[in-house]
Amino acid sequence: MNQVRTAAGSLVLLLVAATAFSGEAKQQGKWIQLFNGKDLTGWKVKIKGYELGENFGDTFRVEDGLLKVSYDKYENFGGKFGHLFYDGTFSNYRLRVEYRFVGDQVAGGPGWAFRNNGVMIHGQTAESMRKDQNFPVSIEVQLLGGRGKGKRSTANLCTPGTHVVMDGKLVKRHVINSTSETFHGDQWVTVEIEARGNTVKHIVGGKTVLTYTDPQLDEGDGDAKRLIAAGQDKMLTGGSISIQGESHPCEFRKIELLKLED
Repeated sequence: MNQVRTAAGSLVLLLVAATAFSGEAKQQGKWIQLFNGKDLTGWKVKIKGYELGENFGDTFRVEDGLLKVSYDKYENFGGKFGHLFYDGTFSNYRLRVEYRFVGDQVAGGPGWAFRNNGVMIHGQTAESMRKDQNFPVSIEVQLLGGRGKGKRSTANLCTPGTHVVMDGKLVKRHVINSTSETFHGDQWVTVEIEARGNTVKHIVGGKTVLTYTDPQLDEGDGDAKRLIAAGQDKMLTGGSISIQGESHPCEFRKIELLKLED
Protein backbone atom coordinates (compact mmCIF):
# COMPACT_ATOMS: atom_id res chain seq x y z
CA MET A 1 0.00 0.00 0.00
CA ASN A 2 2.81 2.38 0.90
CA GLN A 3 4.53 1.57 -2.40
CA VAL A 4 1.32 2.41 -4.28
CA ARG A 5 0.99 5.73 -2.45
CA THR A 6 4.65 6.52 -3.09
CA ALA A 7 4.29 5.79 -6.78
CA ALA A 8 1.12 7.87 -7.00
CA GLY A 9 2.78 10.73 -5.14
CA SER A 10 5.78 10.60 -7.45
CA LEU A 11 3.49 10.70 -10.47
CA VAL A 12 1.72 13.79 -9.12
CA LEU A 13 5.05 15.51 -8.48
CA LEU A 14 6.22 14.70 -12.00
CA LEU A 15 3.00 16.07 -13.48
CA VAL A 16 3.27 19.26 -11.43
CA ALA A 17 6.91 19.71 -12.43
CA ALA A 18 6.11 19.07 -16.08
CA THR A 19 3.24 21.57 -16.00
CA ALA A 20 5.43 24.20 -14.34
CA PHE A 21 8.21 23.62 -16.86
CA SER A 22 5.75 23.85 -19.73
CA GLY A 23 4.34 27.11 -18.37
CA GLU A 24 7.80 28.58 -17.91
CA ALA A 25 8.86 27.55 -21.40
CA LYS A 26 5.69 29.05 -22.82
CA GLN A 27 6.35 32.31 -21.02
CA GLN A 28 9.99 32.41 -22.08
CA GLY A 29 8.89 31.85 -25.67
CA LYS A 30 7.05 35.17 -25.63
CA TRP A 31 10.23 37.24 -25.23
CA ILE A 32 10.72 39.47 -28.26
CA GLN A 33 14.32 40.29 -29.16
CA LEU A 34 14.20 43.99 -30.00
CA PHE A 35 17.93 43.89 -30.78
CA ASN A 36 18.74 41.06 -33.19
CA GLY A 37 22.51 41.08 -32.57
CA LYS A 38 23.24 41.78 -36.25
CA ASP A 39 22.05 45.23 -37.31
CA LEU A 40 19.65 48.08 -36.53
CA THR A 41 16.63 46.48 -38.19
CA GLY A 42 13.49 47.78 -36.50
CA TRP A 43 15.21 50.86 -35.07
CA LYS A 44 15.37 54.49 -36.20
CA VAL A 45 17.76 57.26 -35.19
CA LYS A 46 16.89 60.77 -34.04
CA ILE A 47 19.80 63.07 -33.11
CA LYS A 48 19.27 66.66 -32.01
CA GLY A 49 19.76 69.06 -34.90
CA TYR A 50 19.36 66.38 -37.57
CA GLU A 51 16.46 64.89 -39.47
CA LEU A 52 14.91 61.61 -38.38
CA GLY A 53 17.02 58.75 -39.71
CA GLU A 54 20.27 60.74 -40.04
CA ASN A 55 22.81 58.85 -37.94
CA PHE A 56 25.41 61.59 -37.47
CA GLY A 57 28.91 60.22 -36.83
CA ASP A 58 27.61 56.66 -37.02
CA THR A 59 26.63 57.19 -33.37
CA PHE A 60 24.42 54.11 -33.16
CA ARG A 61 25.95 51.01 -34.72
CA VAL A 62 26.26 47.24 -34.37
CA GLU A 63 29.72 45.69 -34.06
CA ASP A 64 30.79 42.29 -32.74
CA GLY A 65 27.18 41.43 -31.92
CA LEU A 66 26.77 44.50 -29.70
CA LEU A 67 24.62 47.58 -30.13
CA LYS A 68 27.02 50.44 -29.52
CA VAL A 69 26.60 54.12 -28.76
CA SER A 70 29.92 55.49 -30.04
CA TYR A 71 31.63 58.85 -30.40
CA ASP A 72 34.93 58.00 -32.09
CA LYS A 73 33.89 60.02 -35.15
CA TYR A 74 33.05 63.15 -33.13
CA GLU A 75 35.45 66.02 -32.52
CA ASN A 76 33.12 67.54 -29.93
CA PHE A 77 29.76 66.43 -28.56
CA GLY A 78 28.15 69.81 -29.19
CA GLY A 79 24.86 68.93 -27.49
CA LYS A 80 24.01 66.24 -30.04
CA PHE A 81 21.78 64.18 -27.76
CA GLY A 82 20.65 61.09 -29.60
CA HIS A 83 17.88 58.53 -29.30
CA LEU A 84 17.39 55.21 -31.02
CA PHE A 85 13.68 54.37 -31.28
CA TYR A 86 12.23 50.90 -31.73
CA ASP A 87 9.34 50.69 -34.18
CA GLY A 88 5.84 50.89 -32.74
CA THR A 89 4.42 51.62 -29.31
CA PHE A 90 4.04 49.33 -26.32
CA SER A 91 1.99 48.98 -23.15
CA ASN A 92 1.86 46.23 -20.51
CA TYR A 93 5.27 44.62 -20.84
CA ARG A 94 8.50 43.67 -19.14
CA LEU A 95 11.61 45.10 -20.79
CA ARG A 96 15.10 43.75 -20.09
CA VAL A 97 18.38 45.38 -21.11
CA GLU A 98 22.00 44.38 -20.50
CA TYR A 99 24.39 47.30 -20.77
CA ARG A 100 27.87 48.50 -19.86
CA PHE A 101 29.91 51.71 -20.18
CA VAL A 102 33.26 51.67 -21.97
CA GLY A 103 36.03 54.11 -22.79
CA ASP A 104 36.06 57.84 -22.18
CA GLN A 105 33.37 60.46 -22.49
CA VAL A 106 33.58 62.48 -25.70
CA ALA A 107 34.97 66.01 -25.46
CA GLY A 108 32.27 68.55 -24.77
CA GLY A 109 29.94 66.14 -23.02
CA PRO A 110 28.21 67.58 -19.95
CA GLY A 111 29.58 66.54 -16.56
CA TRP A 112 26.31 64.93 -15.48
CA ALA A 113 26.40 62.71 -18.58
CA PHE A 114 29.56 60.86 -17.47
CA ARG A 115 28.75 57.12 -17.66
CA ASN A 116 25.12 58.07 -18.16
CA ASN A 117 22.57 56.61 -20.57
CA GLY A 118 18.91 55.70 -20.37
CA VAL A 119 15.95 53.72 -21.62
CA MET A 120 12.98 55.91 -22.49
CA ILE A 121 9.52 54.36 -22.13
CA HIS A 122 5.96 55.68 -22.56
CA GLY A 123 7.54 58.13 -24.98
CA GLN A 124 6.33 60.25 -27.85
CA THR A 125 7.02 58.95 -31.36
CA ALA A 126 10.28 59.80 -33.09
CA GLU A 127 8.27 61.46 -35.86
CA SER A 128 6.65 63.89 -33.41
CA MET A 129 9.96 65.21 -32.04
CA ARG A 130 11.18 68.66 -33.03
CA LYS A 131 14.43 68.75 -35.00
CA ASP A 132 16.21 70.58 -32.16
CA GLN A 133 14.55 68.74 -29.28
CA ASN A 134 16.97 67.38 -26.66
CA PHE A 135 14.89 64.47 -25.34
CA PRO A 136 11.58 62.84 -26.21
CA VAL A 137 8.73 63.50 -23.81
CA SER A 138 8.87 60.22 -21.90
CA ILE A 139 9.67 58.36 -18.73
CA GLU A 140 13.42 57.75 -18.53
CA VAL A 141 14.88 54.77 -16.71
CA GLN A 142 18.33 56.22 -16.15
CA LEU A 143 21.30 53.87 -16.61
CA LEU A 144 24.38 54.95 -14.67
CA GLY A 145 27.87 53.58 -14.07
CA GLY A 146 29.92 54.20 -10.96
CA ARG A 147 32.71 56.78 -10.88
CA GLY A 148 35.22 54.36 -9.38
CA LYS A 149 34.38 55.24 -5.80
CA GLY A 150 31.33 56.32 -3.86
CA LYS A 151 27.69 55.47 -4.45
CA ARG A 152 25.86 56.05 -7.71
CA SER A 153 22.67 54.05 -8.19
CA THR A 154 21.34 52.91 -11.55
CA ALA A 155 17.74 52.48 -12.76
CA ASN A 156 16.87 55.94 -11.44
CA LEU A 157 13.90 57.88 -12.78
CA CYS A 158 14.11 61.03 -14.91
CA THR A 159 11.03 62.82 -16.22
CA PRO A 160 11.50 64.85 -19.43
CA GLY A 161 8.12 66.50 -19.97
CA THR A 162 6.40 64.19 -17.49
CA HIS A 163 5.45 63.68 -13.84
CA VAL A 164 4.68 60.57 -11.73
CA VAL A 165 2.88 59.77 -8.49
CA MET A 166 4.62 58.24 -5.47
CA ASP A 167 2.97 57.50 -2.12
CA GLY A 168 -0.19 59.14 -3.40
CA LYS A 169 1.50 62.46 -4.20
CA LEU A 170 2.35 64.04 -7.54
CA VAL A 171 6.14 64.23 -7.82
CA LYS A 172 7.61 67.01 -9.95
CA ARG A 173 11.32 66.40 -9.27
CA HIS A 174 13.21 65.64 -12.47
CA VAL A 175 15.45 62.94 -10.95
CA ILE A 176 14.43 60.32 -8.39
CA ASN A 177 17.12 57.88 -7.28
CA SER A 178 16.56 54.15 -6.94
CA THR A 179 17.84 51.92 -4.15
CA SER A 180 20.15 49.88 -6.41
CA GLU A 181 23.78 49.14 -5.69
CA THR A 182 26.59 50.89 -7.59
CA PHE A 183 28.25 49.23 -10.59
CA HIS A 184 31.80 50.41 -11.19
CA GLY A 185 34.01 49.56 -14.15
CA ASP A 186 32.93 47.96 -17.42
CA GLN A 187 30.87 45.11 -15.97
CA TRP A 188 27.60 44.11 -17.63
CA VAL A 189 24.48 45.21 -15.74
CA THR A 190 20.94 43.89 -16.20
CA VAL A 191 18.02 46.26 -15.67
CA GLU A 192 14.38 45.31 -16.08
CA ILE A 193 11.35 47.55 -16.38
CA GLU A 194 7.84 46.32 -15.72
CA ALA A 195 5.11 48.60 -17.05
CA ARG A 196 1.60 47.35 -16.39
CA GLY A 197 -1.46 49.58 -16.38
CA ASN A 198 -0.62 52.73 -14.46
CA THR A 199 2.27 51.20 -12.48
CA VAL A 200 5.97 51.05 -13.39
CA LYS A 201 8.69 49.13 -11.55
CA HIS A 202 12.48 49.32 -11.99
CA ILE A 203 14.25 46.05 -11.22
CA VAL A 204 17.99 45.42 -10.81
CA GLY A 205 19.41 41.99 -10.00
CA GLY A 206 15.91 40.63 -9.44
CA LYS A 207 15.12 43.29 -6.81
CA THR A 208 12.59 46.07 -7.25
CA VAL A 209 14.51 49.30 -6.66
CA LEU A 210 11.87 51.89 -7.58
CA THR A 211 8.09 51.91 -8.04
CA TYR A 212 5.72 54.68 -9.09
CA THR A 213 2.28 55.12 -10.61
CA ASP A 214 0.25 57.39 -12.88
CA PRO A 215 2.95 58.61 -15.28
CA GLN A 216 1.56 61.68 -17.02
CA LEU A 217 2.39 64.56 -19.28
CA ASP A 218 3.60 67.76 -17.63
CA GLU A 219 1.15 70.45 -18.73
CA GLY A 220 3.81 73.08 -18.03
CA ASP A 221 6.30 71.61 -20.51
CA GLY A 222 6.29 73.06 -24.03
CA ASP A 223 6.72 69.77 -25.88
CA ALA A 224 4.15 68.02 -23.68
CA LYS A 225 1.72 70.86 -24.36
CA ARG A 226 2.10 70.25 -28.09
CA LEU A 227 1.29 66.57 -27.64
CA ILE A 228 -1.81 67.37 -25.58
CA ALA A 229 -2.93 69.92 -28.18
CA ALA A 230 -2.54 67.22 -30.83
CA GLY A 231 -4.95 64.98 -28.94
CA GLN A 232 -2.72 62.78 -26.80
CA ASP A 233 -4.09 61.71 -23.43
CA LYS A 234 -2.42 63.31 -20.45
CA MET A 235 -2.16 59.99 -18.59
CA LEU A 236 0.47 57.62 -20.00
CA THR A 237 -0.03 53.86 -20.10
CA GLY A 238 2.19 53.17 -23.09
CA GLY A 239 4.25 54.72 -25.85
CA SER A 240 7.55 54.46 -27.66
CA ILE A 241 10.71 52.76 -26.38
CA SER A 242 14.13 54.24 -27.12
CA ILE A 243 17.69 54.18 -25.84
CA GLN A 244 19.85 57.24 -25.40
CA GLY A 245 23.16 58.63 -26.49
CA GLU A 246 24.28 61.31 -24.02
CA SER A 247 28.04 61.55 -24.77
CA HIS A 248 29.58 58.51 -23.00
CA PRO A 249 30.22 55.34 -25.05
CA CYS A 250 27.85 52.57 -24.04
CA GLU A 251 27.15 49.04 -25.26
CA PHE A 252 24.06 46.83 -25.16
CA ARG A 253 24.20 43.09 -25.67
CA LYS A 254 20.52 42.39 -25.05
CA ILE A 255 17.28 44.35 -25.39
CA GLU A 256 14.21 42.14 -25.11
CA LEU A 257 10.54 42.54 -24.30
CA LEU A 258 7.92 40.24 -22.78
CA LYS A 259 4.32 41.22 -23.39
CA LEU A 260 2.08 41.01 -20.34
CA GLU A 261 -1.66 40.57 -20.09
CA ASP A 262 -3.69 43.75 -19.66
